[in-house]
Amino acid sequence: MPTILEPKLITGTSNIPLAKAIARRMSMHRGKTLGLVEARVERFNDQEIFVEVYENVRGEDMFIIQPTSNPANDNLMELLIMADALRRSSAARITAIIPYFGYARQDRRTKARTPITAKLVANMLVEAGVERILTMDLHAAQIQGFFDIPVDNLYASPIFALDILNQFKGDELKDVMVVSPDVGGVARARELAKRINAPLSIVDKRREKPGEVAEMTVIGDVSGKKCIIVDDICDTAGTLCKAAEVLMEHGATEVHSYITHGVLSGPAVERISKSVMKSLVITDSIEPTQPVLDTPNIRIVPTAPMFAQAILNIWNGTSVSSLFDTATLEPAYEGLFNV
Repeated sequence: MPTILEPKLITGTSNIPLAKAIARRMSMHRGKTLGLVEARVERFNDQEIFVEVYENVRGEDMFIIQPTSNPANDNLMELLIMADALRRSSAARITAIIPYFGYARQDRRTKARTPITAKLVANMLVEAGVERILTMDLHAAQIQGFFDIPVDNLYASPIFALDILNQFKGDELKDVMVVSPDVGGVARARELAKRINAPLSIVDKRREKPGEVAEMTVIGDVSGKKCIIVDDICDTAGTLCKAAEVLMEHGATEVHSYITHGVLSGPAVERISKSVMKSLVITDSIEPTQPVLDTPNIRIVPTAPMFAQAILNIWNGTSVSSLFDTATLEPAYEGLFNV
């Protein structure tokens, strides 16, 4: 087998702007232009997906960039078919870069006769020829154990910490309080709170049925605080907007939200635009729609610098976990955040 000389990137159609941004960042790090491998992704009249790779990939270290966001089924099938095409073309190694890992919310059986789709997707990816996974903020960390291949789970909290330190300076930072929107997200919120040296509060919610919140209780004193809600996914934004209202009712002066994956389906954008939240910050792990871009209180922070460095670390065999440290990540985001 020939020596692997350079990492090669290829992308599906799920988030082409992010893939191009990652390629640009890697070009900056490498000091030479690194483009995306030319390929064709088409659909037959019955919506079957066809993939053709135009470049020779024999013996190459291949990285497929493809979030499995809406439409989740199409984007997942694109990823699987691309992996199969590369495997059959004798690629040396295939790494799937999945900024948003779809189907992760079904990670356990909550009642009888229900599936565990996160495990099903894991099996499908491995069977298609994927040998390594790079993702960000898995909905449940235990999903890493569903794979028998290496899984690198990056965290958005170092990026959010840099952004918060850039937005809230001096005395303003003393009034910041990090809020977990539910008990299950306390570990994520605590991690961010430690990075910016802020106190932690919790919004405990009780559901009568799925999708509907019956009652919310604030644990901790948020009076006079600039509250920052942190979570991994925002789907319809109903719970998020209600949590913001409850915090304001308990005396918070401002409410901001930092969410890794802006799914923002259905009425989410309209709810956010009319909510009491001063800002919602999301990453570009899912390509934002035009309504999202047009909403003044939604802001997007880039993940390309982190993913680009992680890909290079995987390729050259150095530590990916080093990117969890803010000090290590700061140079990659130099010029984007002035902290």
